[in-house]
Amino acid sequence: MLSEHERDDTVGRIHRLLSQWPTDDTLPSEGFDGVRSLYKKLHTGLSELKSTAEKDAEAVDDVLERLSVLIALRKASEAIAPEKRNKRPRGPSPSIPPAATPTASTAPTRSMSITVPPRGSVGPQPTIPFSREPKARREALAKQLPLQEGRKVAFHPPPNTNKADGATGGKDEEWILAVVTKCINQDKNRYEVQDPEPQEDGQPGQRYNTTLRAIIPLPDPNAPSDSAAHLSAYPEFAAGSTVMALYPDTSCFYRAEVIASPRDLNPSGRGAGATKQSTVPMYKLKFEDDDDQEHMVSAHWVVEWPGRD
Repeated sequence: MLSEHERDDTVGRIHRLLSQWPTDDTLPSEGFDGVRSLYKKLHTGLSELKSTAEKDAEAVDDVLERLSVLIALRKASEAIAPEKRNKRPRGPSPSIPPAATPTASTAPTRSMSITVPPRGSVGPQPTIPFSREPKARREALAKQLPLQEGRKVAFHPPPNTNKADGATGGKDEEWILAVVTKCINQDKNRYEVQDPEPQEDGQPGQRYNTTLRAIIPLPDPNAPSDSAAHLSAYPEFAAGSTVMALYPDTSCFYRAEVIASPRDLNPSGRGAGATKQSTVPMYKLKFEDDDDQEHMVSAHWVVEWPGRD
């Protein structure tokens, strides 16, 4: 990257070269060789400026990303709210009710939950690479941006730095269900999202300013079939894959292993029938740290495993 002094020198040199460029069809006294030499110098100078401008833009994106994280951390530290996502109790593995299939249009209501402790993998890593780098996230989600108001997402809230969270092992791996409330300043990378769970005092759920780094858009059950937000545009995870999914009757996401995919459970596929409540594509999952219980979860609540921070 050029220093400010070097950039000023380059701009000045380009202005001088432009002033020497022929303004009409008359061949200058230096002939074609002179014009060719002038062109090469202009090309070199303009390439330097273009490269510097691109690096400056990347630096600005990085600064905005860091500022958004700092603002979110400060708001989280100022919010005084007791811990609400307690560890979900253990119990004997229930049988899977075949008729109780959640619909794609109704979000589960959170009651109890856990934070998954660090430990070995419960299955192969996902085949779709996941990156939290701003540029990589924008490229991966380009066809869905900007995310529209009301879009449901998996959201990684900032850790609460005001208190220790020893009972659940910390919040560094916590992902919750959230709803996009607005795109900030028409920046496709920055959004305000809201926790759907009301606060302890009865007020609406907490709002966060965040970026794509902490968001995984969920399939939109209302999206047209040819939309990048439609379930059919998302990958189907095969048995044995590691995914992140909404634990039944909560609004918290956890790491899980796919026991059976929608294709395994319904060989006719998940395409056209995905819009009908009676044929919502389902996964059979085994959540980590859940006593080997198996649960049926709608495909609309299953996304790639983002890894650990």
